[in-house]
Amino acid sequence: MVILTDQDIVHRLEKGTMKIDPFREKNLTPNGYDLTINEVYFKAPEGKVTIGSAYLEPGQWCLVSTEEFLEIPHDLCATLWMRSSFIRKGLLAGFGLVDAGFRGTLTFSITNVGPAKVALPINERICQISYQKLQSIPQKLYDDRSGTYQGQMGVTLDGGRKV
Repeated sequence: MVILTDQDIVHRLEKGTMKIDPFREKNLTPNGYDLTINEVYFKAPEGKVTIGSAYLEPGQWCLVSTEEFLEIPHDLCATLWMRSSFIRKGLLAGFGLVDAGFRGTLTFSITNVGPAKVALPINERICQISYQKLQSIPQKLYDDRSGTYQGQMGVTLDGGRKV
C-alpha cells in the first residue's frame, strides 16, 4: 500500500488533480489531512448544531459532517481515522472507505462510549483522511457504482436524504 505524504497532497492540490476545500496548511499531517466538524446532527431533542459546540452524553450517538468538500481522484481511495484526542475521551466513529471518484463533504457517526459528556466544537479537527494509491484505475468510479452520496453537502442520512 502506498500512502500519500503531506508533500504528495500539496503537489496534487497545486496541480488540481484532487481537491480539499477549504484547505488549511495547519491541518496537514505527515501522511494525511485533518478534517473539521461542520455540523453535528442528533435525532432529538438537539437537532442540528452548526455553531458553538455540540455535546455528546455517555451512550449518545450523532452524525457529523465535515466542512471540507473533497474530490477523490480516480487513482486514489481514502480512509478516515479518528483523532486520538477524541478516542481518549471515549468517542468511537463509524467510518467507511472513501471511494475513487467521490465528490462532496463526508458524513459519519460518532458514539460516546466513555463515562463523561464530550464537547464536539464546530470547526474543530475531528479525524484524519489518509489517501492510498490504487494499483490501477477502477473500471467504474463511485458515480457509476452507486453514487448515492455524490455531491453531498452537510449531514446526509441513509439513502442520501438531507437533514
